[in-house]
Amino acid sequence: MRQISTIIPSMSILGQLNPASLWIYFEEICSIPRLSKNEGKIRKYLLEFAKKNNLESKEDEVGNILITKPATKGMENRKTIVLQSHMDMVGEKNADYPHDWDTDPIKPKIKGGWVTATGTTLGADDGIGIASQLAILTDKNLKAGIIECLFTVDEESGMTGAINLKSDFFTGKTLLNLDSEDEGILFIGCAGGMDTIGTMKYQSVPVPAGSSALEISVTGLHGGHSGDEIHKGYGNAVKIMNRLLLNLSNTFKISLAYFDGGNLRNAIPREAFSTIVVSQAETDSVKSWINTFFSTQIDEYGELEKDIKIAAWERDLPAYVIDDESREKFLNALTCCPHGVLGWSKDMEDLVETSTNLASAKFSENNTIEIITTQRSSVESAKNEAGAMVESCLKLAGAEVVHSDGYPGWKPNLTSEILKITRKSYVTLFGKEPSIRAIHAGLECGLVYEKIKGIDMISFGPTIKGAHTPEEMIEIKTAQMFWDLLIDVVQKMPVQ
Repeated sequence: MRQISTIIPSMSILGQLNPASLWIYFEEICSIPRLSKNEGKIRKYLLEFAKKNNLESKEDEVGNILITKPATKGMENRKTIVLQSHMDMVGEKNADYPHDWDTDPIKPKIKGGWVTATGTTLGADDGIGIASQLAILTDKNLKAGIIECLFTVDEESGMTGAINLKSDFFTGKTLLNLDSEDEGILFIGCAGGMDTIGTMKYQSVPVPAGSSALEISVTGLHGGHSGDEIHKGYGNAVKIMNRLLLNLSNTFKISLAYFDGGNLRNAIPREAFSTIVVSQAETDSVKSWINTFFSTQIDEYGELEKDIKIAAWERDLPAYVIDDESREKFLNALTCCPHGVLGWSKDMEDLVETSTNLASAKFSENNTIEIITTQRSSVESAKNEAGAMVESCLKLAGAEVVHSDGYPGWKPNLTSEILKITRKSYVTLFGKEPSIRAIHAGLECGLVYEKIKGIDMISFGPTIKGAHTPEEMIEIKTAQMFWDLLIDVVQKMPVQ
């Protein structure tokens, strides 16, 4: 276990953990707001960090940053290694927790053998990658060749940084991606992805006389990363709310005034809210029906979603509801839209090949409904077919549909030099073989691989659970293992 001398701030919560330098930088990063497309403060921090430590740095036109550490004297002939992470994070919080993502710091805490946050996502995805790069850049005892630390923007909401990365922004031809979440697994491939978005219009109509309004909530679901956890069968709050409303409308005369489910394109929806209008005479019967529906969901999900909550309560009448035809089309579109695993890999055991995530459905301004879905696949044609399937569902409901440009997958290379080096380091350090796999989540490696022919890459990291949810946590002991492996690989880069 390799340690470096570090001065621990007196108010540090995480500085007593090992390796101290990694955790101190991570705690510092937690204090900097850095949601996707709002990375200005973390970019400023990184550039000031480089200046403070007399390191060469540069920034490209989209905000990607490169900080370079020169080679140790006598090691100038080693191959340059590129360490890569992304600056942004997913911001999810519990509905009852007050947090301003533009100004408030994340509050990390130690819980057993894990580090988690209070009420929000922790941002270990990919804050721990950033922290490891900063710790390496300031490690005066490290003996290695040139190290280029690449920090990209907007990975979580569109991979804008990687898409716009110029092939000459860095010089190294060996890259370690520090954005994986399973200790003991070396990732050598990833899925490609795309978004399919539908927009529907509706008419506002007056609320019928003699009506009452009910607000309905579906909360307490696990949620999770739509790549890493899509196969686990967790409940989708948008799907559950839609099922509730569709079945309710088959029994009672209801009108729909509001629907808001899910927040992020790459997260399985944890919460959904709606407002319906019903006859005053049927209000109690509708609430009783919803309670019965709640019981069916408890039975269906069991321990998998043990914290699920479905509630309904009376509220003030809204001024308008959507027209009946639009309501029916909207609910049918959500019913038709697939969610979950569509196919498993034929080449790699237990690897999801193709999936789709019904990420969000929201009423917005100008009588518009937006439905956002995300497709992933390690096979390009299967990814496109999944998008076409979703497009058909949305078009049948009269929606206008657009697809994002998407991003490519990263094809595994079992003869990779960096794979051999990393595997050997892992066995030497920990006395066991690592698992070598591809990942269903999207990594920026796919875009880098497409731009820079012949680049050799691998991805690894500590164990992170619940990414993209307020239950996100990182296992402390695996952070030390991640650090030890990273240092060993960096120091064992071969001669050019």
